[in-house]
Amino acid sequence: MAAREYGQFCGLARAMEMVGERWTLLIVRDLLSGPLRYTDLHKGLRSIPTNILSARLRQLEEAGLVLRRALPHPERAVVYELTDYGRELEPALIALGRWGAKTMTEPRAGEVVTPESVAMAFRTTYRPEAARGMTVGYEVRMGDFTLRLQITDGALTVGIGPHPAPDLVVERLNDRGIHALMTGATTPGQALADGSVRVQGDPALLHRFVETFRF
Repeated sequence: MAAREYGQFCGLARAMEMVGERWTLLIVRDLLSGPLRYTDLHKGLRSIPTNILSARLRQLEEAGLVLRRALPHPERAVVYELTDYGRELEPALIALGRWGAKTMTEPRAGEVVTPESVAMAFRTTYRPEAARGMTVGYEVRMGDFTLRLQITDGALTVGIGPHPAPDLVVERLNDRGIHALMTGATTPGQALADGSVRVQGDPALLHRFVETFRF
């Protein structure tokens, strides 16, 4: 029996054999935002040893969750991306992220915030019941990086990079600005008044943003 096998005829055991090892789900989390080069994955998961990252990617490929492909000329780069089977993990990751967020207050010493981790935060805080029938695009500027949030008829997609045609741009002007809005620690009116966030577009959409993404 291979070391990663649990020897149980159980769907959860099979899932754990494929994605239960350390770092694996964080690799899947990062790939939910789109294809990434090996160097990009390592940059986002800076504490992972390179041999472990290579091993986890190989295991994910063997399980049919990730594929590797070469970008067309002139990129000349190889990227990793989730297969359709791999993307089926998204609801499970959202549920786990929502459960784990209950223990979060302030970042611990040495913890970093990455574009992919914030993208996951928006997936886990999304309230589909508040967005039923809604179509709106948000661009969220977090200082060092920008995210695009598109809700189309109530369905959310999250990506890294600017939105091509946002209905509202929300810019964080201090470390707590957007987080305080999403936790309810401050209201949209207060955030705009105290300068912790700045918006471009209809300010009324900030209220819808807060109703839709909430810890």
